[in-house]
Amino acid sequence: MTGTVRLIRAPELSDVAEYAYAAEVVPPARLIFTAGACPLDAEGRTVAPGDPAAQARQVMVNLAAALAAAGAGLTDVVRTTVYVASGDRADLVAVWQVVRDAFGDHDPPGTLLGVAVLGYPEQLVEVEAVAATPR
Repeated sequence: MTGTVRLIRAPELSDVAEYAYAAEVVPPARLIFTAGACPLDAEGRTVAPGDPAAQARQVMVNLAAALAAAGAGLTDVVRTTVYVASGDRADLVAVWQVVRDAFGDHDPPGTLLGVAVLGYPEQLVEVEAVAATPR
């Protein structure tokens, strides 16, 4: 957690969730909004067709690269939205674990959604993030 992002716990809510329930951006701060990070390699090909966890690993590499290009890192993330093109809860859990592992001890609030389809052929995972860095 950076000095710009403060993760907030809610003791009256369940501690089963593997994330903080809220986050605060401490001013002065610069907000960074990412596009959905996709499981594409450097040539624009979808990696690991049919394997949501492997796609999630590539997504997190790509998300970290997008954040770095904006002068931020995963520990600057304030919240995420994780999309998984699957109706199978096991796929959602597998993707969530990869995403959580990538953040390490920094556990920003996030939303995990199962969706019908994503934009690229054979794409199963996409992650959006909002980050904050000192101004």
